[in-house]
Amino acid sequence: NHINSCIDSYFRSYICIDNNFLIDSNNFNESYIYNFICSESGKIRESKNYKIRTNRNRSNLISSKDFDITQNYNQLWIQCDNCYGLMYKKVKMNVCEQCGHYLKMSSSERIELSIDPGTWNPMDEDMVSADPIKFHSKEEPYKNRIDSAQKTTGLTDAVQTGTGQLNGIPVALGVMDFRFMGGSMGSVVGEKITRLIEYATNQCLPLILVCSSGGARMQEGSLSLMQMAKISSVLCDYQSSKKLFYISILTSPTTGGVTASFGMLGDIIIAEPYAYIAFAGKRVIEQTLKKAVPE
Repeated sequence: NHINSCIDSYFRSYICIDNNFLIDSNNFNESYIYNFICSESGKIRESKNYKIRTNRNRSNLISSKDFDITQNYNQLWIQCDNCYGLMYKKVKMNVCEQCGHYLKMSSSERIELSIDPGTWNPMDEDMVSADPIKFHSKEEPYKNRIDSAQKTTGLTDAVQTGTGQLNGIPVALGVMDFRFMGGSMGSVVGEKITRLIEYATNQCLPLILVCSSGGARMQEGSLSLMQMAKISSVLCDYQSSKKLFYISILTSPTTGGVTASFGMLGDIIIAEPYAYIAFAGKRVIEQTLKKAVPE
């Protein structure tokens, strides 16, 4: 936060951008701004297309109504969760350049990184969670939380499933998204993964599941818990009867019912370095045992 505020203050105090630059958004070049900020001299480089100049006269600065510098800054930079280093958002492979920490990724980013361009075919995109047990909450109704998560993430639920090609090899892929209610596994998540496995079984496709979840979704009660058995049963047919190949990839965090079911059933299990993988999380253990758990 301190780094963010310093850079934001620098932008507001010293950089002024001409109106014709703002109007012609097609001329916007992220690398130009990046190179300017990171240049050793710190001097402004002007060109015909980009008219950016320093100005110490605050009265001549563009107001926040005309140009929200913070919003544009957030689109260009990300901060490492481990070393808090600041880096360009399009960092290679989403790995921190300073400490090697694996940065958080959305399900769409993982699909884009893994699947060959133009080969992704999503499945069951229109499947949406209801409120099967009419879950009551004093804080926020379950249906409202679903709607809010859908607006925030652009997803219908906490997993994306589909088929595509990985280096030219057809695969069935399911990627969980922790941004959607902590990647919790409800009836929709369980059904989408089950259908994906059944399709992979019928088409004899290798299966890859990328796990990122806090566990079963408590707002759906026993219906969420039964997804563990349902997915495990179709995986048994996929692996034992059809002798097909399943890879489980565990990202941070992978806990609860996902760890206790399909997360640990892969023929090959791959975990991201230093990923938080557990059955019960630290907070749950502390609340149950009434004792502090070491890091």
